[in-house]
Amino acid sequence: MKTQATNTALWSDLKNLPGPYWVLFCGTLINRFGHFVMPFLALYLQREGYASWVTAIALGAYGAGGLIAGLLGGYCADRWGRKPTIIVSCTGGAVCMMLLSQAINPWSIVIASSAVGMFSAMYFPAASALLADLVPEHLRVRAFGCQRLAVNLGFAIGMAVAGLMAEHSFFLLFVVDALTTSVLGIVILFGVPEVKRIAKINASWAPAIREMRANPAYLRAIAASFLIAVVFWQLSSTWGLQITKTGGFNESVFGGLMALNGLMVVLLELPLTSWTRKHLPIRVMSIGYALVGVGMGINLFGASLTILIVAMVVITIGEMISLPIAHSYIAGLAPEDMRGRFMGVLGIAWNSATMLGPALGMALFSVWPDGVWLVCLALGLAAAWVIRPASKITDSPGSPGNENLPSTYCLKELEPGTQQAGLAPTQNTNPLTRKTLHQRKR
Repeated sequence: MKTQATNTALWSDLKNLPGPYWVLFCGTLINRFGHFVMPFLALYLQREGYASWVTAIALGAYGAGGLIAGLLGGYCADRWGRKPTIIVSCTGGAVCMMLLSQAINPWSIVIASSAVGMFSAMYFPAASALLADLVPEHLRVRAFGCQRLAVNLGFAIGMAVAGLMAEHSFFLLFVVDALTTSVLGIVILFGVPEVKRIAKINASWAPAIREMRANPAYLRAIAASFLIAVVFWQLSSTWGLQITKTGGFNESVFGGLMALNGLMVVLLELPLTSWTRKHLPIRVMSIGYALVGVGMGINLFGASLTILIVAMVVITIGEMISLPIAHSYIAGLAPEDMRGRFMGVLGIAWNSATMLGPALGMALFSVWPDGVWLVCLALGLAAAWVIRPASKITDSPGSPGNENLPSTYCLKELEPGTQQAGLAPTQNTNPLTRKTLHQRKR
């Protein structure tokens, strides 16, 4: 009966998601099916005979482009609108992907990779803000879970296909990647309305940074996101080398293991949100981050197919537990008129990890492969520790200080001195801290 009630609630929530959201869902599904190139870039450059430093710098440049995109995409999403930013991202990403396919000189590869990273990463803050604009707060965990379902369903099918395609022609990977990115832009252009009012007064970064500094929960979430992103990016860099060099398998095995990740997410993640959203978000995130680190640490036991499968299963469980609620949690912490920039900083955290993680991981793997997995284990546990609350927490939504975080969550931080000041419980759902609210009033 309990399972039946959970399933009923799940389907009821899905039916209540607005129509434009499902258009975004379909566009994302098509786009992620064709997200071929970056997961295979290290293997592509290796097959083409480039030195390992070219691969490391190219992947780092991709992350550097993402750093620029976090600033630019977040600003444009709040200043000019979510939809125009997404269209520019898709158009530029498709063009630069084809330029990357024709790059021969090592430095032209690096430059093209940086451009792909910049245009691709502009999508994230705008799309995340658009999703939060379209979907009511109480449905956002479901919505982000569904969006990840689209990402991973497309990714799972795409990786299986890409692994087979890569054995015959890497150029086809570039073509399909560019085409599906273009399709996403067309879907957004004609199928999704612009629902966010453009905030011209506070569109600069200075007021947004002040809001972020006054929100310790947000700062901890960003720090933990960076640490866990460094770990995740090893899947697209050093873990591929673990499979092919240490394990002696071919590219299709790598594609199959990545497809296993996607299929697990497709089948299990959305039902899991029925459980995770009932618990304190940072505790759920902490458990998930720790599991991701442990999963990477399993690679210390070797590179047999069994060990690789077990490692991927544990990593995926941690991912399914933590990431849907993490994105919804961070989006809920952002003021509505600054949501693009708040999500842009999350994008910066992930792209900083993209820039540093693969480069450092590849360098370490070349001299001490097991060291990569030891560091990943440590970083996963560190992320779990960082996200913990720095002050007293309560499970009661009506407790003093609970207005500091999104109203859909029970976890709320109790600011020092709040109870002593005799502040009354409030139903305010503005995710700003009480300190920030006082500053605004003044």
